[in-house]
Amino acid sequence: MEDFKMLIENVKKRGLTNFDVKLLGIVLMFIDHVYEMFSSVGVPDWFDYLGRPVATLFMFLSVEGFTHTHNQKRYITRLLIGFWIMNIGNTIINRSISVGNMAIMNNIFCDLFIGVLTMYGIQTISNGWQQRRFSKQLLGGLIIATPIILTILVTIISQTGINAFSAYFLLAIPTPLGAENSIFLYLGPVLYLLRNHRGGQLFAIAVFAFLTTGFNFSGLLTTNTQWLEVLAVIPIAFYNGELGRSMKGFFYTFYPVHIWGLYILAALLGVKG
Repeated sequence: MEDFKMLIENVKKRGLTNFDVKLLGIVLMFIDHVYEMFSSVGVPDWFDYLGRPVATLFMFLSVEGFTHTHNQKRYITRLLIGFWIMNIGNTIINRSISVGNMAIMNNIFCDLFIGVLTMYGIQTISNGWQQRRFSKQLLGGLIIATPIILTILVTIISQTGINAFSAYFLLAIPTPLGAENSIFLYLGPVLYLLRNHRGGQLFAIAVFAFLTTGFNFSGLLTTNTQWLEVLAVIPIAFYNGELGRSMKGFFYTFYPVHIWGLYILAALLGVKG
């Protein structure tokens, strides 16, 4: 208990670095995916609670990454490549083994790519406004609108009965329709707009967390737990803006490997999903 108190005091004094927040997000993410794969064999619900802030933490970190990277286009490209690799791996594993009726659908790279691409569009509009270049503003608007337009397009196509095309389209092209957090991925761009106002970011997270309830306040600790993402405000409030120790590239490897590994382990243990 004394060690825990000392840890809290240390956090209060120096805050949390980018490395600290990312490490926390990775630990909570692992716990969340343990629950996802093994909840049917008795993993407690509080594992799920701990996982709810994860997407919000990584959206916040994507704002920091996009803002401070030396090459924004390369950053966006890495997320797109991560999206493709994740979907290829998911498809191979889902066709090779099974865990009851559960398939791997996870791909946070989709959410992060669209979020960061939208940030790039916002930045392009801002630069165009400052330079009084309407063409640049138009380009920025098109960048922002493209994922939404593609979502509408694939929805229309799927309604014609060409479901195979829609499925392959979503595997190849990131859209909000295929994102883990659907339209709530746009919390990332909102946090980008508020990047110089920490209080505004915390308020935005609280608002989005409230909206995820769908104004349905039953099952808030059972089937309707996404609102617990509001807990992300705690580490973000202590974020000190410093990079800390380098963790470059680790997330891109750990994310797919741990999900695939847990799913394969569940299959080997005979978990029914």
